Amino acid sequence: MSRRTVLSLLAVLLATGCVREPELYLYDSVKVDFNLPVIDLALEVYWDYELSYEVNYDWHAEWHYGWDAIDEQLFGTMGYTEPSAFNLRRYYTGSTPMGEHLETEEDYITGTTFRGRYKWGFWNLLVWNDIQTLDGIQSLQFEENDVVTASTGQSMNSTRYHAPHYTHSFYEPEPLYAAYSQGIEISADLKEFDYDPVNDVYVRKLNMTLEPVTYIYLTQVILHNNRGRIAAVDGNANMSGLARSVTLNTGIASDDPISIYYKVRMKNDCECRGEQVDIVGGRLMTFGICNTNGSRTRQASDIADEYRHYMDVTMQFNNGMDSVFVFDVTRQVREHYKGGVITVELDVDTIPIPTRSGGSGFDAVVKPVEDGGTYEFEM
Repeated sequence: MSRRTVLSLLAVLLATGCVREPELYLYDSVKVDFNLPVIDLALEVYWDYELSYEVNYDWHAEWHYGWDAIDEQLFGTMGYTEPSAFNLRRYYTGSTPMGEHLETEEDYITGTTFRGRYKWGFWNLLVWNDIQTLDGIQSLQFEENDVVTASTGQSMNSTRYHAPHYTHSFYEPEPLYAAYSQGIEISADLKEFDYDPVNDVYVRKLNMTLEPVTYIYLTQVILHNNRGRIAAVDGNANMSGLARSVTLNTGIASDDPISIYYKVRMKNDCECRGEQVDIVGGRLMTFGICNTNGSRTRQASDIADEYRHYMDVTMQFNNGMDSVFVFDVTRQVREHYKGGVITVELDVDTIPIPTRSGGSGFDAVVKPVEDGGTYEFEM
């Protein structure tokens, strides 16, 4: 009696039921199902720096700006969100595991389940979430050897502390996740497949996990003793020394430092360690530190970062003059290599109010307070 054999390939980390080996009737190729891994990344889970900190990193204790409905409307969701549509590239390598790509199949997936026809042999799978973005903000390049690279485009906003070969900052990339698995065998003897008696299918389990290749930084400038002297911000900010692109196959960011342009907002009379302060805060999305896979890095000492990281924010004083404040936050960015809270504490009593008429006041270059430095201002 003939029976149809259906194979299912599940990219999950959960164990399934029992295994049996019934008589098989197979053909030269077979339809294979697999379910993509579900993303459920809360910030407190992903920002776990226990291995690289003397004490466990508690971002809640450091984040004083908060995130209200207006922030949600202006900047988007504070944390990571689960995607619902994916791109899949399947690379057939014949009888050679992780060998030369003989064929490439491209598929688009809505939801988390996909069925495709596979030849017997070995396959590599690359999955990333679908991105719906405006032209020029984010793009994908399909290069030699089927390497896929995501990069962000240049904005029209000028920046002060940038890589020497750039005069303008770049847009934030869209939230992006990727997974790559090599040497997956689809064998006629169903080696490494389990049988699911409930659904009457064969199941192959893969250790394949979608990981973020974009990282979230929450930035805040805490203004002590302000008393209304700094009255507002123009909403624009930049962070320098970050990667322009990332390779989806490896998750490693490029050696191509840029400044990322993002938006900030000022809140008055915030509670901070028993003190009423004003805070300039925002949310930054980036491909992260150059030459680094933040998801796979184990500790900050493993980071080989050659570039300084400056955060600049334009603030307006109560006399109508504005100034660009530039903060060196290199150490914080390197410690938070997969995202986190970046904090600058600024005592407004130490800042002279600009009086120059017509245009900007002065650019304030602020040494990092965490290094024990004092504020210095270039007038």
